[in-house]
Amino acid sequence: MQQQMNQNIMQQPPQMISTKDHLYLTDMLSWNLNAAKKAHFFAQQCTIPEVKEAIEKACKMHEKHYQMIIEHLNDNKSKMM
Repeated sequence: MQQQMNQNIMQQPPQMISTKDHLYLTDMLSWNLNAAKKAHFFAQQCTIPEVKEAIEKACKMHEKHYQMIIEHLNDNKSKMM
């Protein structure tokens, strides 16, 4: 079963992505940016230090995911040019 799953892994990104893939990437960026903004807002409102720290950690995680997606897209863009 594991061997069959490995055969479906794409080794390199395609030269072009489908409209559906583009929309999904846009959605992923939007979800992470929105989650980071909300977490930042709620962390600023929080008065319990432990909770505030946990929310700030969630904010940083979503910011990191957003940046990772952007960097991955930019890296692949430069490889295609």
